[in-house]
Amino acid sequence: MKLTIGTRGSDLAMAQARDIARRLEANGHEATIEVVKTSGDRDKTSAFAAIGAPGVFVRELENALREGRVDVAVHCYKDLPSVGPDDLDVVAMPDRADQADALFVREDTLDDSGGFLPLARGARVGSASARRVALVKSERPDITCGLLRGNVPTRLAKLVAGEHDAILLATAGLRRLEAAAARGENGFALPAGLVELRLDPERFVPAPSQGALALQVRADDAGARGACAALDDADEHAQVLAERELLALVEAGCQVPFGAWCRRTDVGRLELFAALEQDGVMRRAGARGEDPRDLARAAFAELLPERSADA
Repeated sequence: MKLTIGTRGSDLAMAQARDIARRLEANGHEATIEVVKTSGDRDKTSAFAAIGAPGVFVRELENALREGRVDVAVHCYKDLPSVGPDDLDVVAMPDRADQADALFVREDTLDDSGGFLPLARGARVGSASARRVALVKSERPDITCGLLRGNVPTRLAKLVAGEHDAILLATAGLRRLEAAAARGENGFALPAGLVELRLDPERFVPAPSQGALALQVRADDAGARGACAALDDADEHAQVLAERELLALVEAGCQVPFGAWCRRTDVGRLELFAALEQDGVMRRAGARGEDPRDLARAAFAELLPERSADA
């Protein structure tokens, strides 16, 4: 088939779209890429909650699908709302990258006495994510959190320039940018003088489906559905399903401080971790099991027992 892939235009989004194009071409399809600018890309200064989250990075891509301008939309799965439109389907999630968040700190502001977040008292941390801000505050109430928007290189440049003492980024995006740079697709390089610290996802719980890509097609497009479905990683998709089922139960978007992370244990069971900030208190929950939906319901009952009792 000849397929047009829709994507945002950042270096990271392009790296992700090119990877999907290569995979489709390896299966005998012809793939081209079309850039679609989203409202989240146009507004680079507001917090996500202020610009219409959830779905702030996906609406225009979905419209491009409906209009037939693209056949496949490549999304960061965590950008998709928990309930999608009836006329579009997510038909594949390729293998998932590292799900953890990373703390980037300038060498001159690193302070090992800070423990899990090795920053000096009163340090300034940049993020646009309500979840990340809430988790930082739960670990270190003394830390000041400031708004940080822009693509990954822009955020790193702001850290180097001293606008923040540390910033938080998704590890997956960094590794994808570095891999694309190694292929000569962009000029990304981590600035000198920064320390990268991977934050344990059991404790600093990632966004639901962080590190995963979602391939979305028109519900009635059997050809695109079949081409993309061949790229699905069923096992990792089951883990993401548990996270997103819990997301739907909690009814959380970018504006709600909520994280969910699922992994497969050494004995083959699924294990789900969740964190939700409510009224200034960080609630945490965990569950183990075999079925992603049962796992989500068990974690929800522990996370919000007052609501699960009425469900």
